[in-house]
Amino acid sequence: MTQRTPLRARLLTALSGDPDGTPRWVRELAEGDDEGWFADGGAAWTVHAGMGTLVAGIRALLMQALHPGAMAGVHDFSRYREDPISRLNGTVRWVLSVTYGSREQAERETGRVARLHRRVTGEYTAGDGTEREYSASSADLVEWVHLAFADAFLTAHEVWGGPIPGGADAYVAEWAIAGRLMRVPDPPTSEAELRKRLRGFLERGELRADERTRDIVAFLRRPPFTGTMGIAYRVLFAAAVATIPRHYRRMLGVRRSVLPVVTATRIVLAVAERSLGSGPRAQDFARRRLAGLAASRRAGEAA
Repeated sequence: MTQRTPLRARLLTALSGDPDGTPRWVRELAEGDDEGWFADGGAAWTVHAGMGTLVAGIRALLMQALHPGAMAGVHDFSRYREDPISRLNGTVRWVLSVTYGSREQAERETGRVARLHRRVTGEYTAGDGTEREYSASSADLVEWVHLAFADAFLTAHEVWGGPIPGGADAYVAEWAIAGRLMRVPDPPTSEAELRKRLRGFLERGELRADERTRDIVAFLRRPPFTGTMGIAYRVLFAAAVATIPRHYRRMLGVRRSVLPVVTATRIVLAVAERSLGSGPRAQDFARRRLAGLAASRRAGEAA
């Protein structure tokens, strides 16, 4: 039986909604008749298994907050203030299902997210001052969310993770598959293209910081975590800010800490990894599926 420590239970509840980290969707990673979209030991598996993802999630949300269309959807429809854990659980569920699940599970989870997005519509003021209509499934919004995510997870792994199989380009190219699943038009397939596409949003004047941006930044700065979790989170938030380029930090109204947050974050991530390492993780369930498929193939070849 997996030993459940208080810290591990709190981390897993925040990430998966379950103190053991094994809700139904995690157990389903062990099921399915195909190997999924990404290879075991490949770039996406490696990056998303790294503890730097704890920083990357915060960084991605901060960057996403700079698109007024994305913020309008969060402001108008999200219950992040009342139930932030539920929103986090939903995002983690999609990321891990797409990364480690069978193709059927990945597409089912993508469909679940798409159904939620279809009802998210409204109006917003763009960075150039024009009034625009938005839909959470519109091409520019899903592109910005994809770019911010890929940039955040790649950057955090480069700072706090190990080598990426195939390098940064391999990760961007692999995660382009997830972008296509989410109907991102022509997602980038190299690190250089990813950075260029991010700058394009800025140069076209599509980004802006307004009251909604300031609200989400204030919330992300101090979400409802207490005790050890609260202290650790403040370090992770500072780490996320430290990795954001200066011009985006200025728009967000945040500053780099004068403290050695990169080193402090290594300590926080090491503690989190030890806590989570006392039990199975998402990729372990995925490997059970892969082992079963390999055994079936061997049995078929021997017949």
